[in-house]
Amino acid sequence: MELTALVFLPAAAAVLILLLPQRYAKISKWIALAAAIAALVLSVVLFFSFEHGAGYQFVERYSWIQIAGFDIQYALGVDGLSLPLVVLTTFLTVAAVLVSFRINLRERAYFASLLVLATSVLGVFTALDFLMFFLFWELELFPMFLLITIWGSGRRDYSATKFVLYTLAGSAFMLVGILTLASSAGTFDLEILASSVFGSTMIPLSVVFAFLFVGFAVKLPIVPLHTWLPDAHSDAPTAVSVMLAGVLLKMGGYGIIRTCITILPDQAKDFDIVFATIGALSVLYGAFVTFRQTDVKRLIAYSSVSHMGLVLLGLSGLGVTGLAGATYQMLAHGLITGMLFVVIGLMYDRTHTREISQLGGLARQMPLLATGLVFAGFASVGLPSLAGFIAEITIFLGAFQAFEWAVILAIFGAVLSAGYILWTLQRVVFGPPKSEWDSLTDQNQWWEHVPVLGLAALIVLLGVYPAIITDMLNPTLEFVVARLSI
Repeated sequence: MELTALVFLPAAAAVLILLLPQRYAKISKWIALAAAIAALVLSVVLFFSFEHGAGYQFVERYSWIQIAGFDIQYALGVDGLSLPLVVLTTFLTVAAVLVSFRINLRERAYFASLLVLATSVLGVFTALDFLMFFLFWELELFPMFLLITIWGSGRRDYSATKFVLYTLAGSAFMLVGILTLASSAGTFDLEILASSVFGSTMIPLSVVFAFLFVGFAVKLPIVPLHTWLPDAHSDAPTAVSVMLAGVLLKMGGYGIIRTCITILPDQAKDFDIVFATIGALSVLYGAFVTFRQTDVKRLIAYSSVSHMGLVLLGLSGLGVTGLAGATYQMLAHGLITGMLFVVIGLMYDRTHTREISQLGGLARQMPLLATGLVFAGFASVGLPSLAGFIAEITIFLGAFQAFEWAVILAIFGAVLSAGYILWTLQRVVFGPPKSEWDSLTDQNQWWEHVPVLGLAALIVLLGVYPAIITDMLNPTLEFVVARLSI
């Protein structure tokens, strides 16, 4: 029952928060924090209890719905691919709750929505039934829409609606693919589907692969399905940007590995050049467009498009090294970009602007936050000894033999990323101090600096000790690659 407790603990806390009388609304943040910390502790216990191997562990299976000859199950489990993403989700949920302590508008609804969002993401990473996976995938739309439209800024209604429409459109393609595979194999069980040999299907398997890929690529996102992301980031509150960049984007990469590559290995081999081409294009496009941004949150959003292109490039190698690099990039990007959004959000709370041209010299007024921004910026460009370096070098090694040209283009994009990150740091943190910010300080609130320090510590840990992830990850990826070799 460990996974059931882990997945539904945030949702249970959300229900408790909504049942609170209005006069106790102020304690909703403490209930949310307690639930988030409990989920984090439980995920860490599972992480260190996990026995390295290719199979699923902590599995829970119960017959749920029997309809039209299908035994739809309530099935949860984790393996070396999903468990690190589960820990990432719980850690970033704690960070998101902490940076939301300033929220004073409809606190109960806000923290309840944030916790339901955490449950939906955890459900995606732990579901072993394809239909259950899809239900959790769709569940995150509701809290995300509320969080952006009620507590966002700018064109929040437009951005939230665009996010929902893009995701629903991708989900429609995904659902067709899911139903086609399930009807052919006679099951929604992901374990059985991963070892199935599909005969004749209503839709050609190459089309099914493309449908699934489009659904996941919208969430990743990659060019040209990315335009919802900058709008959502720029208008979302800080905690939502942390969750969106940190874990929601990773649902796309996880889905591609878990379903497209594992269940349809022959079609994955046919699409490898598509992965490499779109991945390299996303890296370059994201880097070039980032240079034109004047809002620092939009800048980080477009940089995410570039970094998610690296994930797709790693997947194109279809080997253990490339797949490991892609997964490591998802983890590293979640921590690094989460830290960037936390720091930028805390700076915005003080300056009330995200326009790069209006900022400058903040290292003098806010030295601690400025240090955090510089650290996260260097991690984003792949500084050795930090998590981003391990991810990028592994991706390049894994994809180079198959697609040298794509790796060369991506390396050029990585050089461009150093340019726009250093340019941003120069304009925001350094440069001539501006007198209008003289009254600002770091305001040493513990709940502001704990997530920054925690994220920084994990970025260093994954940079100097990658084996803590790769030793768990590789056996699972070896199973996936073995499917590709059949």
